[in-house]
Amino acid sequence: MIIFLSIVIIVLAALNFFQYKTRTNDKENFTYIHKKLKRIIDSKTDEKLLLHTDNQDLKQILIEINRLLEHNQKMVANYNKTEMSMRKMLSNISHDLKTPLTVVLGYMEIMLNDPNRNQEETEELLHTVHAKAVEVLDLINKFFDLAKLESGDKNLPLTRVNVNEVCQKNILNFYEVLTTKGFDVAIELPENILYALGNEEELNRVLNNLLSNAIQYGGDGKVLGFTLKSDEQYVYIDVWDKGKGISELHKDLVFERMYTLEDSRNKSYQGSGLGLTITKRLVEKMDGQIFLTSKPYEKTTFTVQLKRITY
Repeated sequence: MIIFLSIVIIVLAALNFFQYKTRTNDKENFTYIHKKLKRIIDSKTDEKLLLHTDNQDLKQILIEINRLLEHNQKMVANYNKTEMSMRKMLSNISHDLKTPLTVVLGYMEIMLNDPNRNQEETEELLHTVHAKAVEVLDLINKFFDLAKLESGDKNLPLTRVNVNEVCQKNILNFYEVLTTKGFDVAIELPENILYALGNEEELNRVLNNLLSNAIQYGGDGKVLGFTLKSDEQYVYIDVWDKGKGISELHKDLVFERMYTLEDSRNKSYQGSGLGLTITKRLVEKMDGQIFLTSKPYEKTTFTVQLKRITY
């Protein structure tokens, strides 16, 4: 009996010691986690919580904490990138606004200081002032459009869109310009009607921008192509040309805000650097994607991908 009681006492003592040790280890672990988290947050580092433990519950907590840290770090990085981009955009817009406004003020001063100018000269100056004022207004409108798109304030109702009809209308709008400039036009539209999830007004705007872009920056090749195709899931609209194209180095940057490299194509709105950025945001608002492939003087293609609707 004494031996049995002794064994029981030893087992209980071992259990108590094990529980004490476990509590001590847990306390040390939580103290470490607290201090480490505080250091990561205060120092704004990209560190993760690394801790060796046999406690399965604690392991799961550490996994979720690290996921939360990673998410927070990505959010901070995106915020910093956006802030830098917005600063650059505001700086560039200030410059782009200053140039035409300086011209407007200069011409207005000429007209005020020389009231005896003949009618023809006055009309010519007024036409220039009007064109520059329109340029300023257009830039301001594009800036606010982008701000609305990126803030989520622009509501874009999505419906079933007859893509064949939209494509035909946009090509017809540019056909006279293309023939006047001596372009060879290659159009491929399927006989069957393709429907996609989108917004007809904004899809018109997207295609108008891409076609204008191809004419302006792909004019060297004197060829413009427009292709509509589909698979079971998506509708694809290709706008392509055989102009100077976009180098591999700059291909991923042309959709960035205010990317205004001299030989890039992101200056379709009087040099504002907002054209392709707005195009990309509009396509994304329609639950679609836009892609670019380019081989200079061979083929440069902008592809708009939208979700197909088959009913």
